[in-house]
Amino acid sequence: MAGLRLGLFHQYPPRTLSIATIGRPGDDHDLPQISLVTPSFNQASFVGMTLESVLSQNYPALQYILQDAVSTDGSQTILESYRGQGVDIIVEADKGQTNALNRGFARSCGEIMAYLNSDDMLLPGTLHLVGRYFRDNPSVEVIYGNRLVVDEQGREIGRWILPGHDEEVLRFVDYVPQETMFWRRSLWERAGAGFDEQFHFAMDWDLILRFMQVGAVFNHVPGLFGLFRVHGDQKSQKDFRERGAREMAKLRRAHAEGRMNMALRIMRHFTYLLKHKRADAALQVALKKNG
Repeated sequence: MAGLRLGLFHQYPPRTLSIATIGRPGDDHDLPQISLVTPSFNQASFVGMTLESVLSQNYPALQYILQDAVSTDGSQTILESYRGQGVDIIVEADKGQTNALNRGFARSCGEIMAYLNSDDMLLPGTLHLVGRYFRDNPSVEVIYGNRLVVDEQGREIGRWILPGHDEEVLRFVDYVPQETMFWRRSLWERAGAGFDEQFHFAMDWDLILRFMQVGAVFNHVPGLFGLFRVHGDQKSQKDFRERGAREMAKLRRAHAEGRMNMALRIMRHFTYLLKHKRADAALQVALKKNG
């Protein structure tokens, strides 16, 4: 489908970020505590930028945990420079990213939870927007936003503008940008209080599907929350062909099969993508107007 961006990473030549912040004034009284976990292993090239993207937001009720799996590439020197600056740095062996996430969240206590990989970043203003949203919308249990895609130098190369939440589409395709998703601890506990460690690639989609199973209330917030970095050593590229496709097929069989016939599924997906194109086009118009 012409103009489709969802699912694509290299969409246009590298350029300066079209949106540098989502900060906007608001009432910051009684913001909920946010527990954010970053699993990391041998990401010395990027982990400092990830930390800065979180700590520089100056969110008043942040618990930030970085779980490093005994990196050997110089990461630990970088991490040591951040001790005492608002991040709990844990260095210990683990059994992979999913296990590291569970270890990190076991140390957390915030009402709102999320994780950010050590090569991705948050846009300035994201945490305040998220905190206000959960405070002001007590019935909503999960929110997620849109993403900008950046290269190794932090230059924008794409964007994913979602059209809104569609539970049926998310049963057979995971379009939720992981770095933009936040959820309530009460939901986490209701859904099993942990990532399933049999998944090494699709653990976030599995968590979303388990949230849906227990009746979670989702909302897509139409703002750019996070920066997803594309680079050569990335797990999501290297592991996809070997393991990720199998994991996603397993989840699709468990949660999507039998819910609707193929024709209805294709039509539902087509409608979702058409709405995405419209939302993306509207953003482009707004960027040109404000530029």
